[in-house]
Amino acid sequence: MIKAIVGANWGDEGKGKITDMLSQEADIIIRFQGGSNAGHTIKNSYGKFALHMLPSGVFYDHTTSILGNGVALNIPYMTDEIRSLVEKGVPEPKILVSDRAQVLMPYHILFDEYEEERLAGKAFGSTKSGIAPFYSDKYAKIGFQVQELFMEETALREKVERICAMKNVLLKHLYKKPELDPDRIMETLREYRDMVAPYVCDVSAFLSDALRDGKSILLEGQLGALKDPDHGIYPMVTSSSTLAGYGAIGAGLPPYEIKDIITVVKAYSSAVGGGAFVSEILDKEEAEELRKRGGDGGEYGATTGRPRRVGWFDAVATRYGCMIQGTTEVAFTVLDPLGYLDEIPVCVQYDIDGELTGRFPSTAKLEKAKPVFKKLPGWKCDITGIRKFEELPQEARDYVDEIERLIGFPITYVSNGPAREDIIKRTPKL
Repeated sequence: MIKAIVGANWGDEGKGKITDMLSQEADIIIRFQGGSNAGHTIKNSYGKFALHMLPSGVFYDHTTSILGNGVALNIPYMTDEIRSLVEKGVPEPKILVSDRAQVLMPYHILFDEYEEERLAGKAFGSTKSGIAPFYSDKYAKIGFQVQELFMEETALREKVERICAMKNVLLKHLYKKPELDPDRIMETLREYRDMVAPYVCDVSAFLSDALRDGKSILLEGQLGALKDPDHGIYPMVTSSSTLAGYGAIGAGLPPYEIKDIITVVKAYSSAVGGGAFVSEILDKEEAEELRKRGGDGGEYGATTGRPRRVGWFDAVATRYGCMIQGTTEVAFTVLDPLGYLDEIPVCVQYDIDGELTGRFPSTAKLEKAKPVFKKLPGWKCDITGIRKFEELPQEARDYVDEIERLIGFPITYVSNGPAREDIIKRTPKL
């Protein structure tokens, strides 16, 4: 059976924690898109970790963790992450890398930095991890698949020189930066070949066998539905599909085998980078109060350390995110930080040019949207450590029940603390 774990919103919903929990009963965990541009924060018996390349199931010795063909494979980042886990006492994970995965090159990071610098005030708020240039090259067919690292060197050199000729025109005339050296690129590719060699696998064949043998498989997504390049807040989106439907493509699996889509939803809203954010808290002091209390150690990017924009729960955006993901069940996370509030605003509709709507619009209309809030009673206490839904304060239960009603999808998990154990199984009312 295949389960997909994906986000409903802008990312940072807590997917890593849910993946870590569900990996206990899984055989295989697969990252199917994205790269080191976003991190999944996990707290368990080994300590606190921010994973950027590796799947969040690497802490169990019975699992196989896979980087699928859809990822932006930063090879040094991957090997450094494996080494750092082992140094902190985690058993060395079993890692497989698809021979069809594309390699993120150092010059992708440089082009990302140069473009953000060139755009200045109109920049996209990139993490400068090379993601957009990487995917541009992939679809322009001038990237490198892992399998190409092992090809005959004369053919590889020919491709490198062709790519450098194209890139150097931009570097010289658009960015006014140093040009690429084919010799240095070849040296990097050889280093990457040696680093990745122990992990390379025909992943689609491996997964076909695993399905035949009845293995349990988790697909772990990065970011959330609103950052999808097709269905999100374009152009302020990421460069690979964040949807569960892409999991089949980015891992090499039959789409009909994905039986359960667990969409992770945050009890309030947060976002890194630019783009429309209707329910954002604009008062700086009010926003900072929630930011400091939020998440595990506050709402700051696991990759960049940048303070996240924060806002109240957006039922319009979340209902859309769940719909577009094909949600079968919802994991509702970081409920505990809201315990300081007397009342909790929830965005239930948008006001666009004087018309109220409950539907999430395309970006041009979204930019004009104003939130319509409904206030729910707060519970004014610390709920961390409570293990049964029935033992939560009535107001906290009412809040979850109302969110479930507003989004129209069943909430089966409620997270109320930073640890793996701080997840309550809930019987949905829908």
